[in-house]
Amino acid sequence: MDALTPALWDDDKLKAALEASRTSLLKEGLVTAEVRVDRLRRAIALVYDNGDRLVEAMADDFGHRTSQTSWLADIAGSLKSLKVAQKNLSKWMKDRKQPVQFPLGLMGVRGKVSYQPKGVVGIIGPWNYPVSMIFQPLAGALAAGNRVMLKPSEHTPRTSALIAELIESSFAPEEITVVTGGPDISAKFSQLPLDHIFFTGATSIGKIIMGEAAKNLTPVTLELGGKSPVIVGQSAPLSNAAEKLAVTKLMNAGQTCVAPDYVMIDEGRQETFVKNYSESVAAMYPKLLNNDEYTSVVNRRHYDRLNGYLDDARDKGADVRVINPAGEDFSGQNKTNKMPPVVVLNVSDDMKLMQEEIFGPILPVRTTATVDDAIDYVNKGEKPLALYYFGADKRESLKVRHNTSSGAFGVNESMFHVAQETLPFGGVGASGMGNYHGEWGFKTFSHERSVFATGPKFSIAKLAGLLPPYGKMTDMTIKQEVRK
Repeated sequence: MDALTPALWDDDKLKAALEASRTSLLKEGLVTAEVRVDRLRRAIALVYDNGDRLVEAMADDFGHRTSQTSWLADIAGSLKSLKVAQKNLSKWMKDRKQPVQFPLGLMGVRGKVSYQPKGVVGIIGPWNYPVSMIFQPLAGALAAGNRVMLKPSEHTPRTSALIAELIESSFAPEEITVVTGGPDISAKFSQLPLDHIFFTGATSIGKIIMGEAAKNLTPVTLELGGKSPVIVGQSAPLSNAAEKLAVTKLMNAGQTCVAPDYVMIDEGRQETFVKNYSESVAAMYPKLLNNDEYTSVVNRRHYDRLNGYLDDARDKGADVRVINPAGEDFSGQNKTNKMPPVVVLNVSDDMKLMQEEIFGPILPVRTTATVDDAIDYVNKGEKPLALYYFGADKRESLKVRHNTSSGAFGVNESMFHVAQETLPFGGVGASGMGNYHGEWGFKTFSHERSVFATGPKFSIAKLAGLLPPYGKMTDMTIKQEVRK
């Protein structure tokens, strides 16, 4: 099966798949907890039973990807989301009682919110975590009772093809359909009159998808990226901060939407930080090319993009420092596109690496005189998906938190908030809209339907004087409603 074969999907086949899913959903009616649990159980079994195959496919797509990253981030991450949804969906599904306007509640009038499936939802996944970024939103969609159409990334074709094969063996196409193909298919997919579109990827593509969805008034959840800054306060232990940042920056070779994108620190401690960071990298990765724990950049196009950022920075006066502990020669790679970690100093805003999300093992370091200056710098740019503060000063931490806006805020850690099913995950502004993970995923894919009920013989209109012809009771109701 070739995930990039355009002939697999055309307009008619896409529309037919959507129609079949919608027809099946309407015929099914109420989607019981038992049905939802069964679908989640099958998804769990699929991932659990095929972990080795999925990890191998991801390694092939990347040229080399450390198996630990794939097992932790993609396989375990998917299973966690699916299991949490399976365990909690009965509680999430329950109607939520809501008060009604006094004195109606005393007269038997009742209000509640009922969670209803949105219908047929589309999930468009990225290449950097090609399994978890499909199955984690899928957990919320299935828990909410929806039918689903999946579009995995064309940049990881082997993984996408395997996901399609496994889904097809475990689910009827009316339950979950996997659409494979290149950018042309992705464009057609986003043009479908789905009931919700969930997209993870670049901001530029998110704008296109939102534009296409608007033509059908399809609601969207956009999990985008951006430049997630790190502010290192004066109270931060530098060796500790540097080690933590090296861990998360180099996980998946920096190809993570919430990876630390650049660091801001006072000039007097910049060199110490860089030294600590470099030492941490060398301790974790004493060699890189022949190290199974160091992941490759996903393909040559992105490898060239990252090196282009470095060339541009050098031309504009940056101090580019390559961290290559074993002095290895990275030229002439065959299957892989491994890139050594890089720290870039003397950066300026006209450099591409300070304008674009890096998505690689490059860490710019920008000096700021004070934390206030760092806050101002963050606020001049687009709102990031995450913002990290390192330091022991609680007042300073709160100052950063209350005077900035970002999808998430981390204190003395970066990235690990994404692994929490008990916290919402999502962006704000240019870094996205909407949340998922845990109950937030269930709610994202559910319609919160108002239910308002009275007895068959009770009349609110008669009680409130709203039954024409209007009279004194009407005037009393108006006076009551508009009083100071």
